[in-house]
Amino acid sequence: MLNEDMRGEHMAIVQYLLHAYAMGEGEIPAEIEAIARDEMRHYDWLADAIVELGGTPTIERAPVRRAHTHAENMQLDVIAEEDAIALYEQHIAAIDDPKIKRTLERIVNDEKAHLEIFKKFVGKVSALAAAEGAPQEPAAADPTVAQILDEGIKHEYTVILQYLFHSFITPHCDISRELEMQAINEMQHLGWLAEEMAGMGGTVEIERTAVNQSTDTAAMLAADIRAERSVAQVYGDQLNKIADEGLKALIARIRDHEIYHDAVFTDLLQSLQKASEKAPSPTKGFTVGSLKE
Repeated sequence: MLNEDMRGEHMAIVQYLLHAYAMGEGEIPAEIEAIARDEMRHYDWLADAIVELGGTPTIERAPVRRAHTHAENMQLDVIAEEDAIALYEQHIAAIDDPKIKRTLERIVNDEKAHLEIFKKFVGKVSALAAAEGAPQEPAAADPTVAQILDEGIKHEYTVILQYLFHSFITPHCDISRELEMQAINEMQHLGWLAEEMAGMGGTVEIERTAVNQSTDTAAMLAADIRAERSVAQVYGDQLNKIADEGLKALIARIRDHEIYHDAVFTDLLQSLQKASEKAPSPTKGFTVGSLKE
């Protein structure tokens, strides 16, 4: 049941962000992004509850829905909240564990508030659309730049899920916190790239590639280091293909963040290995040197 709830929260995060990015800048999209951040907290709470029960949190999501107009998107978000509330209430009735019931009741409290906000947005967005008339067609996005942005969004989304999964699973609290912090930074990157894509008239897609789901902490960090080294190289190569100085500066900034993440994960892996060497029965694992092979 909790993994079903996680799939719903995951869907809501992505759906709300896509709807917000499509609207551009403004008060309403900013509020929608704030709601998405609430859903991220719910996702995290559910994952923690699943791990405490001895389970494995899912990285899958329920289907994301998009419509042709902003007002229709708001109506889809109303439906998403109504469905979530109904499902949570079913699960609250079926679960005996008081701590989990309390967590789900807390989430429902947020979802009910979100529902009322989205109901108001349906009317507000419809009124704005009527006042502004038919929207102008945006200029066609530069295909080379659009591809760069799309690849970046896909990478960022993938490592967000990977780092969060690893943070949920590892028994090392310090490593878990660091993984979560870097996942938050990758979420910033996704937002920056998605806003660039939407601003140039492109369509934002939030899809992933393969996510490493190792349950061994050394293997997790090794996979995360490989991901960072690979994407830092990709971002570096892309700089030569970008003419716009603002976008070039943004990609360079993200590339430098990825280099920093590599160093953080490398330090964590080295510390883990040193601790393992001091243990009575050390086991062979990944080393920083083996990543170069």
